[in-house]
Amino acid sequence: MVPNSGKNKNQKNISNLRVCVATCNRADYSKLAPIMFGIKAHPDEFELEVVVLGSHLIDDYGNTFRMIEQDDFDIGSKLHTIVRGEDEAAMVESVGLALVKLPDVLQRLRPDILVVHGDRFDALALATAAALMNIRILHLEGGEVSGTIDDSIRHAISKLAHYHACCTRRAEQHLIAMCEDHSRILLAGCPSYDKLLSSHHREDYMDIIKSWLGDKVQEGDYIVALQHPVTTDIQHSIKIYGLMLDALLSFNKRTLILFPNIDAGSKEMVRVMRKKGIEQHPNFRAVKHIPFEQFIQLVSHAGCMIGNSSCGVREAGAFGTPVINLGSRQTGRETGENVLHVRDADTHNKIYHALELQFGKRYPCSKIYGDGNAVPRILKFLRTINLDVPLQKTFCFPPVKDCISQDIDHILETQSALAVDLGGTNLRVAIVCMRGNIVKKYTQPNPKTFEERMNLLLKMCTDALRDAVCLNCRVLGVGVSTGGRVNPQEGVVLHSTNLIQEWSSVDLRTPISDALHLPVWVDNDGNCAALAERKFGHGKGVENFVTVITGTGIGGGIIHHNELVHGSTFCAAELGHIMVSLEGPECSCGSHGCIEAYASGMALQREAKRLHDADLLKVEGMDMKVSEPITAAHLINAAKLGNSKADAVLNKAATALGVGIINILHIVNPSLVILSGVLASYYLAPVQHIISERALFSVRGIKVVTSDLEEPALLGAASMVLDYATRRIY
Repeated sequence: MVPNSGKNKNQKNISNLRVCVATCNRADYSKLAPIMFGIKAHPDEFELEVVVLGSHLIDDYGNTFRMIEQDDFDIGSKLHTIVRGEDEAAMVESVGLALVKLPDVLQRLRPDILVVHGDRFDALALATAAALMNIRILHLEGGEVSGTIDDSIRHAISKLAHYHACCTRRAEQHLIAMCEDHSRILLAGCPSYDKLLSSHHREDYMDIIKSWLGDKVQEGDYIVALQHPVTTDIQHSIKIYGLMLDALLSFNKRTLILFPNIDAGSKEMVRVMRKKGIEQHPNFRAVKHIPFEQFIQLVSHAGCMIGNSSCGVREAGAFGTPVINLGSRQTGRETGENVLHVRDADTHNKIYHALELQFGKRYPCSKIYGDGNAVPRILKFLRTINLDVPLQKTFCFPPVKDCISQDIDHILETQSALAVDLGGTNLRVAIVCMRGNIVKKYTQPNPKTFEERMNLLLKMCTDALRDAVCLNCRVLGVGVSTGGRVNPQEGVVLHSTNLIQEWSSVDLRTPISDALHLPVWVDNDGNCAALAERKFGHGKGVENFVTVITGTGIGGGIIHHNELVHGSTFCAAELGHIMVSLEGPECSCGSHGCIEAYASGMALQREAKRLHDADLLKVEGMDMKVSEPITAAHLINAAKLGNSKADAVLNKAATALGVGIINILHIVNPSLVILSGVLASYYLAPVQHIISERALFSVRGIKVVTSDLEEPALLGAASMVLDYATRRIY
């Protein structure tokens, strides 16, 4: 078979990716040209089509389409889309004109993907037309922030685009925050850096400088000025432009000044320049366009660059050239230390002083926007695009924004919470479903230091989230139950218990939420026990009740009118520290006579040890090993076997608890008291008896029950998530 050596250059290779690059002005061509050269260098993989529109085709702006032709690119279409007037209405009309002309071009070229750059109104027209014509869009430099209408246009193009090649890590994070699919975002760097980092050390740079500024100019002894209008505040940008020109006239240095772009307000800025005689002034050279390769040499060897061009905050940093950024056009841009900002000025003095500070300095080179390898990354990214994947783009909304539509997969997937119990001994994490079932539980010994504790907590939560996917559980958020006083509004542990050291003034919400990207709720373990009862236990449907935890310490929570009571300083329901005696034993809080000092597991253990040390604990039939640590269980067992002294201790403890609960009944007047914790079953009968004898008649009939919940702390932590994350406001 004889190969076809006479193949028409317009004949399409169906296996190649058809890439259309659309350029609107001299600035975006400097970013697109390196990509175009890269695509052109791989004819076996890509077919390049070039569309030129916008200010490229206007004589007043240099007819810059000629430099595209000089670079040996075939221009497939030239679209005259600019409506002259340089005001807001002209910009809108230009977008409309572009939208009228683009469909015919795109329908004829039928590209697989359209490459669009930046934040210009022309680019918005391109993206709109391509999106409506079902053409995939690759957007360059999305996710950046610059503080003007450009932001709105840039973000609008990002929402229309299917793929993104961004320049900085922060821009990448902005795109992710805008719900763009992370797998379709490429952190490439700025393509213009590929050219400027490799070519700004040209040996003929002085020839270039002298060709634009004259033979007498010296390296580093001139200024490059480039100021554009700010379309959202045209009058202010005209004022700043005039002050900049006054400052440059006073500073008396050779200055290369470029005409502003075609945005609304540019015509007025040119009038200001001509009124001040800049074009005829011997210190100034005013030009409409400079080829990018030469512009690089001029900026890199300048004594200073001034204005509001993105080149000042982006490309100039790669050379360490000092920059004075004027006004608000680049507000929010990432900049190197070479940039000095002058946000506003009433006279030219402030700008003049900035020139005095910056002119002639040299700063370390910055590579915030690229490392010179953007084009290879972008070409590799283009190769991965699968044209068989459905065109409709999807957005990655945060998981807290659950869709409530009736979708079978959504219904089958169990809404769940990640519950955390920060105990004194163990750290526990559980996946808890909406019905209160613990799907899976994880337990580890609690480390001693704060850092170790947080690292372990995050690891356990990460493991649980991974398992939740396999278990068909949709985790809505994280609930944390911990001892001590907690500010649930901020997710901060204000004061910890003695059992958990270092948890004072500790923000738990932020590190957990940042690491897991989920909403986080934090509350005291007593309050969590009350929340667990309200959702899953005896408190379900009860408007007013109190939960009392009887465990290592004494705590609890108060539900009043179906809401948890926190108090003004988050100290409500510290039930263990209700004083029942003025001369009682010392409590862990530092006071005396608290319920906790009598009835807690720690208090009973203390009394058991006292009796054991006096050889008064053990009775006949009681099995105790010599090496076995003494606990509250030994005291209860001894009392059951007839030890009168142990029985007396327990009676005093039950009385203290009963009197404390009576105080609660008299103050809060709930309709139900729920005893929770390991000692609840033992205290139930004595407490009921004490209430019947000592309480006011009107509260003696209030029901006291023991909890049926095995894991109140975990279930309470889960209930915070399940109640708040699924709450609908109509």
